[in-house]
Amino acid sequence: MDGDFVPRISREELKAKLESPNPPVLFEVLPVGYWKKNHLPGAISAPPDRAVAIISGAVPDRHAEIVVYCWDHG
Repeated sequence: MDGDFVPRISREELKAKLESPNPPVLFEVLPVGYWKKNHLPGAISAPPDRAVAIISGAVPDRHAEIVVYCWDHG
């Protein structure tokens, strides 16, 4: 598998995963102000300039399932 490939999931798939016995860790990669204003329940704020450090620190197991979301205004 290509190391740059990032799988995508639908909202329905995310909802099901978050309700499962072993949910993924959820990260919002947006400036902290957006996270403070509104975020998915349980999401951890990981501002873009610190995302790698925050995610790596929170989930040291590189094989653990995580979900990272952001806003795409493009």
